Amino acid sequence: MRNKRPFILMIGLILFIALMGFTLGRPRLTWPERFVNDAFGTAQGALYRPVGAVADFFRDLGRLSDVYKENEVLRRTVAKYTQDQIRFNSLDAENARLKEKLSFTERQKQFNNYRYMIAQVAGATSNPYENTIKINLGSRDGLKPQMAVTTEDGLVGLVSRVSNFTSTVTLVTSLDANTAKGMPVSATVQGRETESFGIIEYDEQTHTLLMTKIDENDPLQENDTVITSGYGGVFPKGIVIGTVKSKQVGDFGLTQTATITPAAKFDHLREVFVVVAPDVEGP
Repeated sequence: MRNKRPFILMIGLILFIALMGFTLGRPRLTWPERFVNDAFGTAQGALYRPVGAVADFFRDLGRLSDVYKENEVLRRTVAKYTQDQIRFNSLDAENARLKEKLSFTERQKQFNNYRYMIAQVAGATSNPYENTIKINLGSRDGLKPQMAVTTEDGLVGLVSRVSNFTSTVTLVTSLDANTAKGMPVSATVQGRETESFGIIEYDEQTHTLLMTKIDENDPLQENDTVITSGYGGVFPKGIVIGTVKSKQVGDFGLTQTATITPAAKFDHLREVFVVVAPDVEGP
């Protein structure tokens, strides 16, 4: 029995080889050949699908890794673009703001002979009883106490203290002549043949500017533009203070008092101008 098995296998192999040689070159296959081919094709197809799926899976993983790397590059590019856009917008806004301020100084030259030194606001006091700001110009830049400070909108205040590199500016809301540290701000109305006159004070209760001591016959009206009169030798003439919001009878019915809406935006001070008048020895 043991010797028959190898013999049978050998006979079967010889018959298979003979069968293959016999069928070579024939256009038609016998049914055993067709059976073998169909069986092999079915088995090959059954194996090809899962093997192809596994190959596609690993190929997709490789592509996913490439997509992730591309997304990382795109995210960094977008982040850099966003930072550049923010920087550009900031520079563009600052450029437009400075152009407006330069235009302001050029316009002022048509009305007076003042010179304007631009300064950056470096800080503001947190003391509610002392409304001041600090600017980045000092004595080395030629600043002196009692120089007027303004913006392109209107009067801000007066230089009160000067150091080498910085100066303190007391806001007009603290220059009330009725206080111990006050400085009278004399005012008039712009563009009126009959000259008005009054003194600017600050109302702590309403947080508004008042123009007091106005003559009872003064033709001052609402929406009039109030400017510095130049009297007193401190504030140069022609700096806008604000507009008349309303007026009422003053003390004892002998004068009028007007409520003034300040022209300067005190809560948005970024750059200011120090006014150098012709009769003040400037830098």
